[in-house]
Amino acid sequence: MSMKAQHVIARRVSRQIRVGKVKVGGDAPIAVQTMTNTKTEDVAATVAQVLAAKKAGADIVRISVPTIAACVAFGEIKREVRARVGDLPLIADVHFNYKCALKAAEMGADCLRINPGNIGSDAKVAEVIACARHHGVPIRIGVNAGSLEGDLQEKYGEPNADALVESALRHIEILKKHNFEDFKVSLKASEVFMTVHAYRKLAKLIDQPLHLGITEAGSLRSGAVKSSIGLGMLLADGIGDTIRISLAADPVEEVKVGWDILKSLHLRSRGINLVACPSCSRQMFDVIKVVNELEARLEDVTEPIDLAIIGCVVNGPGEAREAALGVAGGRPNSIYIGGAIQHKIHNESLVDELEKLVREQLAERKALAA
Repeated sequence: MSMKAQHVIARRVSRQIRVGKVKVGGDAPIAVQTMTNTKTEDVAATVAQVLAAKKAGADIVRISVPTIAACVAFGEIKREVRARVGDLPLIADVHFNYKCALKAAEMGADCLRINPGNIGSDAKVAEVIACARHHGVPIRIGVNAGSLEGDLQEKYGEPNADALVESALRHIEILKKHNFEDFKVSLKASEVFMTVHAYRKLAKLIDQPLHLGITEAGSLRSGAVKSSIGLGMLLADGIGDTIRISLAADPVEEVKVGWDILKSLHLRSRGINLVACPSCSRQMFDVIKVVNELEARLEDVTEPIDLAIIGCVVNGPGEAREAALGVAGGRPNSIYIGGAIQHKIHNESLVDELEKLVREQLAERKALAA
């Protein structure tokens, strides 16, 4: 079997909604989200962070609106982002004050994210539903283990998957009672198995899109690991229509990790798919240095392309042959293009040559497609 053989994941069939211009659910690509961590009232800083996330590949960006002043700023951010990059969907994240949801919708939010555990009474939720319908925007029911309703905490003793699902279902019932089907749901916990079990259970009970995440996952390294395990389990089951990687890190890093998860499961492709050996004493060039330099230089590349960087002749030729472009360490190193050795190259010019070849290949593809 070819090393390029890919396992095809059969995705759960879900109802499709629209978050601005982005389709979520159905047969739409799984959307990558992140969330700003600037003060929303600081319009310039928030816009800059939104634009950076967009450049990294974010399909949707969420912004917290804890106050009415933040909602007004949200409107300014929306206008500025539209002027700079077009209609990038922006979600308003609301906690505690349902009036912020009403104001955010008025200011142009493409989706309202509410937490049923802290938004207030059914009547307040109903008012948010009416507002969303009036403005033609969807709602995300966001259930978190850390903010479950008091009666559920008392019933279950501690957060668990059943409590998360019950919380979601009671608020889904409110939306359905008002004939509002334009919503998606998230069930997040910082514990991987609790999150996975909750999503698997709910996935069998509703047909709305599911937004995946491991909440408060941790630092860049540990959070990326927890998110990859938890979301990987669900995505491999075909569950999930949009994802957010919750990291105590720059939102751009969340977007990058999200894309790496989707690319590793062959669910989406974007930019460089870099195959690199962990390196050992057999390496004929500094693999880690070359990889880091190339990642930095090729960060602007959005077209998918496989690049193999292997430091010796043990696995180098095999991996390099399977990639669109590759290098296998040697004396000198062998450059492979399209599965065959094209030429040899010495270490001092390796990074420059690989960058040049990647850009040449992408330019050729573009010319052929024109």
